[in-house]
Amino acid sequence: MGVKSWILPLFLLQILFGKFGIAELEQHTERISGSAGDVLEDDPVGRLKVFVYELPIKYNKKIVGRDPRCLNHMFAAEIFMHRFLLTSPVRTLNPEEADWFYTPVYTTCDLTPNGLPLPFKSPRVMRSAIQFISTNWPYWNRTEGADHFFLVPHDFGACFHYQEEKAIQRGILPLLKKATLVQTFGQENHVCLKEGSIIIPPYAPPQKMQAHMITPDTPRSIFVYFRGLFYDVGNDPEGGYYARGARASLWENFKNNPLFDISTEHPTTYYEDMQRAVFCLCPLGWAPWSPRLVEGVVFGCIPVIIADDIVLPFADAIPWEEIGVFVAEKDVPNLDTILTNIPIDVILRKQRLLANPSMKQAMLFPQPAQPGDAFHQILNGLARKLPHDKSIYLKPGERTLNWTAGPKGDLKPW
Repeated sequence: MGVKSWILPLFLLQILFGKFGIAELEQHTERISGSAGDVLEDDPVGRLKVFVYELPIKYNKKIVGRDPRCLNHMFAAEIFMHRFLLTSPVRTLNPEEADWFYTPVYTTCDLTPNGLPLPFKSPRVMRSAIQFISTNWPYWNRTEGADHFFLVPHDFGACFHYQEEKAIQRGILPLLKKATLVQTFGQENHVCLKEGSIIIPPYAPPQKMQAHMITPDTPRSIFVYFRGLFYDVGNDPEGGYYARGARASLWENFKNNPLFDISTEHPTTYYEDMQRAVFCLCPLGWAPWSPRLVEGVVFGCIPVIIADDIVLPFADAIPWEEIGVFVAEKDVPNLDTILTNIPIDVILRKQRLLANPSMKQAMLFPQPAQPGDAFHQILNGLARKLPHDKSIYLKPGERTLNWTAGPKGDLKPW
């Protein structure tokens, strides 16, 4: 699609050409109305107690020590959740009074030279950790993990593969069948999302983003912004499979469109540019989620979510329909028309909601932790599942999980 004759509302043109800055567009923050706002501001302290298993350091600290890059990649929530819980007031040292049990095992810290996680050892690492806790404590065996939660921030969660077709073939690790999974992956009616899972945002470094904040009166002079791959030639040489073709469609339709600032180049001003944009594209890649969701919310750039059937982080607390724009993958060729037809008052309300500090806080894993942040939203999700139903407790000697199920490679010792 070439350059069209663009007809935009006068007010929107004024936004684009810088007459109005962020201060004018976001004159006031707006509290989320109804139950979502109440949930977002919940305080989990006093509502649950968590017992943190003490594992050998080969499952966590030693892995990070071998490759500190794990502390900065988008899967790092598993590391920082562990650190948070160690000093959290919800932690109990008495397992007999615990509502939940947490196993601090880092399954995403096997990285390629380029910093991408290799999930191939992850099932063996997880199985080994579960074998350890089930051998050394009685609590796993009494419920087979039904009162345990695990962080599994891989592309497709506990399916442990970055390509969807292979993740589906694998399915969720059988030993995690009863546990609550805390994961970044969320897609409706998908084998890699089990009922009762808690969907969280990917990790984005809070201090780094804070260091790139620009003055609030900077005009939002970019209409649509995106930086990232459109094709993954290495893993999808024929094209069309990566992002189910949605990113390829973005490039082919809008690479020459003056309203779309899209490129594969990742400039040093990436964070600043997002703060100058009205809309930030959040298309699926290999998985439906990406850190762009976090970045869009933090930087007040309206996220345009292009990922059919996605289940978004903390959906009971964050009103994604009110702060974002959802575009079906098949409608990507019409994205220009869709965005330019959004009424100005709708844009302004989305920006006021995005300016709410509690919205931004819920998407971040800061160190040290702050009230209302992603750590606390996870705890809120766990607290809302209490009390556990009595049916989760097994009779003496009862077993239902199959410890030998799954691919043969997963059964090898780690």
